Amino acid sequence: MELVNKTEFSEFFLKGFSGYPALERLLFPLCLAMYLVTLLGNTAIIAVSVLDVHLHTPMYFFLGNLSILDICYTSTFVPLMLVHLLSTWKTISFIGCAIQMCLSLSTGSTECLLLTIMAYDRYLAICWPLRYPVLMSHRLCLLLAGAAWVLCLFKSVTETVIVMRLPFCGHHVVSHFTCEILAVLKLACSDTSVSEVFLLVGSILLLPVPLALICLSYMLILATILRMPSAAGRRRAFSTCSAHLAVVLLFYGTIIFMYMKPKSKEARVSDEVFTVLYAVVTPMLNPVIYSLRNKEVKEAARKVWGRRWTSK
Repeated sequence: MELVNKTEFSEFFLKGFSGYPALERLLFPLCLAMYLVTLLGNTAIIAVSVLDVHLHTPMYFFLGNLSILDICYTSTFVPLMLVHLLSTWKTISFIGCAIQMCLSLSTGSTECLLLTIMAYDRYLAICWPLRYPVLMSHRLCLLLAGAAWVLCLFKSVTETVIVMRLPFCGHHVVSHFTCEILAVLKLACSDTSVSEVFLLVGSILLLPVPLALICLSYMLILATILRMPSAAGRRRAFSTCSAHLAVVLLFYGTIIFMYMKPKSKEARVSDEVFTVLYAVVTPMLNPVIYSLRNKEVKEAARKVWGRRWTSK
């Protein structure tokens, strides 16, 4: 599929928060801090899960994948967004816009599926502890993670090509701080019904369906937790699962608001605020919620850090 359309210009102007200079000055240090925390936290999790053999389990394999996704996802647009927050010339090339759109769609979609896989993994570990090593084999882990990455990449490339082949007729001001697919689609000057239907079908398959499966998994987990004889075990399991579910609901809730609400030609600053929530805040919270509160991860981090200083 060749990425060609009738567009006469070679770049897009990302409007972002241009109409709110005070908000731009506030967002720059906040987004920079959150991005650095995302990079440091997720890199630390990847390093610890690779270096400590005790964490070579399905749970930490998927957590490592989630950390890689979070780094890739935020890196597709946050660095350019930070530059644009300090600049009055907020442009991106046509090809650069297509690449940014494809990569952000791919990594964001993969995260939706990976969160579902992680919920299923926790369901097997808590509800079927004796059969868990057999049910969640190393081969199945690789198959599930690989399928999520490949399928979402194929879906995202297809969606990007469909949208970027539309004629824009000289319209090049994107009412967003990134080449978000819905914001770019609003610039098309031809019938976009086919593109919108395609996006809607993809949104349904990646948003309500996985969220329903996640909620079902955690309901079954909760039922199992309530039957645990140990009060301390119930509190520990409930605390972990509730924190996981809170991040999942924040991530899915903001994305569902963005992608499944009635379409409007008018740009709203609330759309960009919600994008910041699920695209910047959630990746920052994932290391804290999923791993840094975990005693196994903290113990592994101490061991790795201790070996590093001992070797010196």
